[in-house]
Amino acid sequence: MRGPSTPYDLKRAIGRSVGYFWNFPHAQLYAEPKRLQEAGLLDVHEEDTGRRRKIYTITEAGDDALRGWLAEPVKEHFELRDIAEIKLFFNELAEPDDVARLARDQIEQHERRIAEYEEMRRRYGGIEEVSGRMVTLELGLGMEYAARDFWHGVQARVERGEFSSVKGRPMAR
Repeated sequence: MRGPSTPYDLKRAIGRSVGYFWNFPHAQLYAEPKRLQEAGLLDVHEEDTGRRRKIYTITEAGDDALRGWLAEPVKEHFELRDIAEIKLFFNELAEPDDVARLARDQIEQHERRIAEYEEMRRRYGGIEEVSGRMVTLELGLGMEYAARDFWHGVQARVERGEFSSVKGRPMAR
């Protein structure tokens, strides 16, 4: 979509787009183009002077492979790895104040991300060239609003005393 790119170009583009919902280790963005080039899915041009950057371009075989992958049905369930959620799962081992702090922190984080996404929608929502990609922003916003509302509910449950203290309660061994 971006045309010929260096791994650094990819890193910057991902940070402003799919990086919001698909985590890429930076090392992968430098190793994967070489692997795809060796598989015949990318061509590489190395600059003769200066930093001698490698600029990758998708090949016809790469374009075919990408379009084939896009056409495949997705059977995997949505994957979520949320440290706050795993901490909440073990709430019986925490103090109510810890759960309350976790909820407050999560509300703040989700409100920051909502503001960031709303600003992106305001800035880019009317640009026809990116309108097709903005649909993922709508999913992200929906998830952020849902998560924020969930954590507000957790906070209310703490305030109602629904999380009990574990002081004096031994951990199972």
